Amino acid sequence: MLLTIDIGNTNITFGAYKGRELQHHWRIKTDHRRMADEYGIIMLELMRHAGLTFEQIRGVAMASVVPPLSQIFIKMVERYIKQSPLVVEAGVKTGVQIRYDSPRDVGADRIVDAAAVYTLYGGPACIVDFGTATTFDAVSDKGEYLGGAIAPGIGIAAEALFSQTSKLPRVDLVRPPRAVGTNTVYAIQSGLIFGYVAIVEGMVARFRAELGENMRVIGTGGLAETIAQETDVIEIVNPWLTLEGLRLIWEMNQ
Repeated sequence: MLLTIDIGNTNITFGAYKGRELQHHWRIKTDHRRMADEYGIIMLELMRHAGLTFEQIRGVAMASVVPPLSQIFIKMVERYIKQSPLVVEAGVKTGVQIRYDSPRDVGADRIVDAAAVYTLYGGPACIVDFGTATTFDAVSDKGEYLGGAIAPGIGIAAEALFSQTSKLPRVDLVRPPRAVGTNTVYAIQSGLIFGYVAIVEGMVARFRAELGENMRVIGTGGLAETIAQETDVIEIVNPWLTLEGLRLIWEMNQ
């Protein structure tokens, strides 16, 4: 069984693969204060609840955009799973040519997503990832990572409205009844949900003008389904895209 780990700024996701099938997946909150032993116990309990044990794991693939947690998770894997994880970084085969001005500046998760999208759906493609940031990544028809765009995530925008104003409340990130909000909660939800739909539609149109009319659009991340329900520009929603990419990269490096 392969364990895949995606360490993000807001959430950490885990996937347990049997062959090419994602059998179990979990998502926990990223906490910089936790130590390797704490994450080890959390992982042990998640797997135990699914009827799995560490002894069943034959490999671990990991991507991280949080450098301090990278070493903590490497220690956790070595201590509890008794293996050295494959960490997606320079020198690891990904199958993706990076055409960024400074390739080392590209987050590992964005390269992993590009590898997954090109293998699963082909190119050219635009990946819209609704995470801590909302990112747009361009993949060429040859599977190259061309670059992209980065905007504040919906959660960050919602929290900024709450923390930087005196009277606006914190709201749930759900669809309001209509675009014209008849109360403050609905008005904020309209601005966040429908506003980000407009951002996605506008950015996808600009990417399509540069990549071609046959560009595919894949959404991933926690709020991908919510936004995709409001627009037809997102053709495919794959919430576990990064875990799929980690599995593919693991296979490339064996």
